Amino acid sequence: MSYPIPAAQARAEIEIKKSRFIAYACGIESREQGQQWLESLKAQYPDARHHCWAYLLGDPQYAVSAGMGDDGEPSGTAGKPILNVLQHKGVGDIMLVVVRYFGGIKLGAGGLTRAYGQAAQAVMAQLLIEERVAQKRLLISCDFAQEQLLRHWCQQVEGGVEQVHYHQQVEMGLQIPVKHLPAFLAQLESVSCFYQLLE
Repeated sequence: MSYPIPAAQARAEIEIKKSRFIAYACGIESREQGQQWLESLKAQYPDARHHCWAYLLGDPQYAVSAGMGDDGEPSGTAGKPILNVLQHKGVGDIMLVVVRYFGGIKLGAGGLTRAYGQAAQAVMAQLLIEERVAQKRLLISCDFAQEQLLRHWCQQVEGGVEQVHYHQQVEMGLQIPVKHLPAFLAQLESVSCFYQLLE
């Protein structure tokens, strides 16, 4: 199954009652990667009052992991509205961080919720997306003479070579787009090699 993911990092800024809300959206592969990116933004804006965030991993309709953080704002007023925007936009493998500089005027719980939601909407409007194509992994053992042919077939179906090990035979780890898998497997049947579908 394919789904939209960020193609590049995006940034947007809004001001509400003298408070600055600087929003960033970025593609991530794991929660750990997201936390590292959050730490880099904290280092970039060390004097900001709050660094609130949310993320979604996997297909946005059936996210494998999601999380959020209010970073000192009243519970539910920052991370939750950011996560709501992510879920509504239907983009996967994404993290959104909103950096807030307090302007001296309190916004109240409702005002904060709206402000963080608006900042998240603003950066999502700037975000370029691309399609993540579902892939299937294969492990193939073949003769040395067949390696270039298999690489060529893999390239034809927009697949990728993950790894190659040379022993008595060549062992190749490939990623093939699911939509091209039947055609690729049919080609494999025409040569004498052993393959195994992973996962």
